[in-house]
Amino acid sequence: MADSINMLPNVPKNSISLHHVITHYKLSYTLAHCKHLVFLGGFSSVSQAEIRAAFVLLLLTSSQQRVRIRIVQYDSISQLKKAAAESITQGTVCAQLAHKLTKTTKAGKPYLELTFADASDSLVIKVWDNAPWNAVCQAMHEGSVMAVTADWQSSQYGMEAGQMDFRELSPEEEEALFSGGAELAERRAEDWKRILEFISSMKDPRLAALCRALTEVHEGRFRRAAAARGMHHARRGGLVEHTAGVMRAASAICSAYPQVNRDLVLAGALFHDCGKMWETGCAEQGFGVEYNEMGELLGHISLGIEIVNSLWKNICTPEQKAAWKGLTPGTEQVRLHLLHLIASHHGVLEYGSPVVPKTPEALVLHHADNIDAKMEMFRSAYESSAVLAPTIREKKYGLGGNAVLPLAHFEAEEGL
Repeated sequence: MADSINMLPNVPKNSISLHHVITHYKLSYTLAHCKHLVFLGGFSSVSQAEIRAAFVLLLLTSSQQRVRIRIVQYDSISQLKKAAAESITQGTVCAQLAHKLTKTTKAGKPYLELTFADASDSLVIKVWDNAPWNAVCQAMHEGSVMAVTADWQSSQYGMEAGQMDFRELSPEEEEALFSGGAELAERRAEDWKRILEFISSMKDPRLAALCRALTEVHEGRFRRAAAARGMHHARRGGLVEHTAGVMRAASAICSAYPQVNRDLVLAGALFHDCGKMWETGCAEQGFGVEYNEMGELLGHISLGIEIVNSLWKNICTPEQKAAWKGLTPGTEQVRLHLLHLIASHHGVLEYGSPVVPKTPEALVLHHADNIDAKMEMFRSAYESSAVLAPTIREKKYGLGGNAVLPLAHFEAEEGL
């Protein structure tokens, strides 16, 4: 073994890593050929002796046949998570450092907690104080953008990164990062268009006017806010995605129960999380979900009620009051019932609602909200959770158990 180790000149024997060998020998390989080696090189649970032995094997192999190292360039964090859920992967992703926190373990060991984000998703990694790249991470500033290269693995604790490396983005890469990609931008534009279509379909002029006021006064803040910090749609633009999903689900439920006031339910769907424009808002040029004193002290339910009252006051001009006089139900009753939908949409007191749903419309909104949130949790689990079995993915927080792949749609054979 000692003779084999001596075959690695100028490589530190006590800190051999995959990047050292790449740097000194300009080697390359495919994941299929050296998957085991990537695992050894990326994670400290394997002894240094085993790591060195694996590198020697790589060198001996390369002397007879050139092996190709391929660092995958991922288009987004969500794409990276999906690949890491299937197997360990060495790759690069462009992202923004949304948050950097210094923390300590229960044993008093310090570490950095870094949150990287892009338009599709975010990931949190820990950087221990003895990691070779710790000094680089200490010097980073929140809001900076970079290309992050690492050996990535998905585990029950989230994403793990070994052998990290960083570089600045080119102007073209930075522009592509903030654009979010054509597909994502198109999907969110379609969600916003669907929201406006639901508003246009409302028959009650008061609710329609209130909803239009929200989309006109707060469009920018609404379209860039996240819907949550971690449970579902926890990304820039997530509020639009979630709101459109809740409105679609609510509209479908109202079709099954025509006695329900559809206009009220749709307005409730639009406003139910509008307080998150402050509670989980995003900067104009950033992906991080920001903390805001108003959102922290009041919460999105209280803020949502305040937003409705403020906009309602603005639209109820003397001319509009005169035009709406005599409408049934009364204008103040409409406002009161909408406020109840916002207040009760969490469904139970234990989850933060000050009151439980007490009308059919409030119940419909609560379940539509829950359905859309849970469907997003399933989607995320299928895409990025660890694979426990061919049809089973590790559960996401908020789901009751592991996520099992759904039954495929039946497709009849032609001619039958």
